[in-house]
Amino acid sequence: MEHEPRELRIAGVTAFSTVDWPGMMAATVFLQGCPWDCFYCHNPALIDPRAAGVLSWADVTDLLCDRIGLLDAVVFSGGEPTMQRGLIPAMKMARALGFEVGLHTAGPYPSLLAKALPFVDWVGLDIKATRQEYTGVTGRARSGDNAWRSLELVLAHSLLRAGTKRPLDYEVRTTVHPAAIDDAGLRELGCRLAEAGVESWAVQRFRDTGTRSPLPRVDADGSALRLDDLPAELFASFSIR
Repeated sequence: MEHEPRELRIAGVTAFSTVDWPGMMAATVFLQGCPWDCFYCHNPALIDPRAAGVLSWADVTDLLCDRIGLLDAVVFSGGEPTMQRGLIPAMKMARALGFEVGLHTAGPYPSLLAKALPFVDWVGLDIKATRQEYTGVTGRARSGDNAWRSLELVLAHSLLRAGTKRPLDYEVRTTVHPAAIDDAGLRELGCRLAEAGVESWAVQRFRDTGTRSPLPRVDADGSALRLDDLPAELFASFSIR
């Protein structure tokens, strides 16, 4: 059965964004549904995979057609966009309209991500913790295995397409909350990422806007992360946001 872009459950669209794909002016399409339940999720309304979308794909294409020549790219975000079978057809259509394609993913579905990567120009991949610590963040068993397998796929595709007309660029992002990781654990994570071959790592400070309440309590000594001992020198591109 062939899937179509109109099957997408779309939770919202940002018409102009400069932050969802660094260095690019993009429209960002937020897709409904995520298989994980990260305790610090700042958009928990997008977790429920059964919730209906609020926009149609026709609404999105109308917006994109109005912005040809004004936007560089379309970013598919979520939720978790690889949860939806209409993703790849939508990527193909966005590319046919002349846009580059970006993807935000946490990597819960490596096999589906592998099918999507040939149609992607840039990936923002969330790596939340070391493989062993994942369940404490996502609330789901084996989530670490899937996320780190997805990282392997992104790095492999990036190497395979290096020097071609359509290279695959990427950024690995880690959101930090003291109930999920401490400074020593974050340094260890950075070293593991570098060992895996990651060249671009962004550490994102947790923000509580939109999160569920209450968040996990932390001791006074662990209420803040210093972020002053990270292995920045191991990466070609490193930032703290």
